Amino acid sequence: QVQLVESGGGSVQAGGSLRLSCTASRFTFCMGWFRQAPGKEREGVALIDSAGITDYPDSVKGRFTISKDNDRSTLYLQMDSLRPEDTAVYYCAAGPWYCGRFLPGDFAYWGRGIQVTVSS
Repeated sequence: QVQLVESGGGSVQAGGSLRLSCTASRFTFCMGWFRQAPGKEREGVALIDSAGITDYPDSVKGRFTISKDNDRSTLYLQMDSLRPEDTAVYYCAAGPWYCGRFLPGDFAYWGRGIQVTVSS
C-alpha cells in the first residue's frame, strides 16, 4: 500500500504559478501527476522515475516541472505560466515498474486530489 496526500492547490490568475506537493508513504518506481477537469477524462501531466527521468505531454511541456525529494518522500509539481485550461483537480499517483505511459490505469495508488483554478 502507498498513501499519498496532496497539498498546495488554490486559485491563481493566468500567467501565475503554483507548486503542488505530495507526501508519500513510499515512492514506487514511477510517480506521476494527473489532472481531471469537469466533464473530461483524467490525463497525465508529468511522470518521474526512480532515476529522476521525467516526461511530460506537449500540453504542459516547458511550463510544468516534476521533481521529488527522496529524503522527505515528497513529490512536487511546479506549474508556471498557468492557463485557464489548466483548471482541474490534480492527483498524485504511484505506479508501475516502468514509466512513460500517461495512462491512469497503470497507476495503482492515488491521492484524493486537490483543486487548481486558473482565472483569466
